[in-house]
Amino acid sequence: MIRRFVRYLLCLVGVFVIGGAVFYFITAPNALPESHWANLGDPDLKNGEMVFWTGGCVSCHAAPGSEGDAKLTLSGGLALKSPFGTFHVPNISPDEKAGIGTWTLAQFGNAMKRGVSPNGQHLYPAFPYNSYARISDKDINDLFGYLKTLPKSGNVAPPHDLPFPYNIRLALGGWKFLYFNDEPRVVLAPTVDDKVKRGQYLVEGAGHCGECHTPRDRLGGFVANTWLSGAPNPEGRGRIPNITPGSKTVGSWSQDDIANYLETGFTPDFDTAGGSMAEVQRNLARLPKPELEAIAAYLKAVPSH
Repeated sequence: MIRRFVRYLLCLVGVFVIGGAVFYFITAPNALPESHWANLGDPDLKNGEMVFWTGGCVSCHAAPGSEGDAKLTLSGGLALKSPFGTFHVPNISPDEKAGIGTWTLAQFGNAMKRGVSPNGQHLYPAFPYNSYARISDKDINDLFGYLKTLPKSGNVAPPHDLPFPYNIRLALGGWKFLYFNDEPRVVLAPTVDDKVKRGQYLVEGAGHCGECHTPRDRLGGFVANTWLSGAPNPEGRGRIPNITPGSKTVGSWSQDDIANYLETGFTPDFDTAGGSMAEVQRNLARLPKPELEAIAAYLKAVPSH
C-alpha cells in the first residue's frame, strides 16, 4: 500500500515537472536570431521618420506635457492605467544609460516584433508589439536609425506598478501563446488593389489602430471577429468608435472624407478630432497624402461591424 502511494506520488510529481517543462518550452521568449537582422544595410532615415510618425511614438514616449520639438525627446514617464495595473512608459531616447543608446538592431527588432527585452524577458503587451510584429524588417531598421538621431534624456521611468499575478512576467508567455501572432488581422478579397494592401500594412502594423479600436476580453486579448468595431476608452471615459464600414458615423464617410480627416483633423461635418485621437491625427498628418489615402482605402475594405 505504501509502495503504491509512493509510486502514485512520484508519477504525480513527474507529470507536474514534465507539464511545467512543456509549458515553459511553448511559452518561453522567442527572439529572432542575430543573423535575422544582419545585412539590412544603412537605414533610410527619411523613411524611418515616416514610420516614427505612423507609430505615434511621441504620444506615449515623450515626457508628459511636452510640446513642439520637446516631444522628440523620448524620455518616457507617462503612466498608463489599465485593469491590470499601471504601466510606466520607458525612456527610448538614444541615451546610453537611461534609454536605448546601447541597444543593437537585433535587440530593438526583437522588442518591436517579438515582445522580448534585451535581457531576454517578455515585454508587457501595453507596448503594442502584437501589432508591430507586422512591420517589415527594413522599416524596423529605418526606424531604429531615426531614433538614434533624436535628443538624449537621462530620465529613468519608474517600474510598472502591477498587482499579483500580473507582475509575473513568465505568465506573459501564456498570453502570447493565446493571442500573439503576425498574421493579417483580416483576410481581404484577392481582388483588392495595392493601395488597400498598403493601408492594411499601415493600420495593422505601425499604425496599431486596433489596439484602441478593437474590443478586448478579460485577459486583454482582442475579441475574435470584432476588428476595429469600437471599444471602451482605455483612459476610462467614453468609447473608442467603430471605424468599420458598418459604423453609423465613420461608415458613412467616403475614402476622401477619411483621408481629409487624417490630414486636417476635420470631419465631414466640420467637427474636429478630440481626446487621444487628436494627437494621433497630428502624427498621421505628417505622412504623405498617398499614405493617408491608403489607410482610408483599407478602412472601407474591412468587414462591417
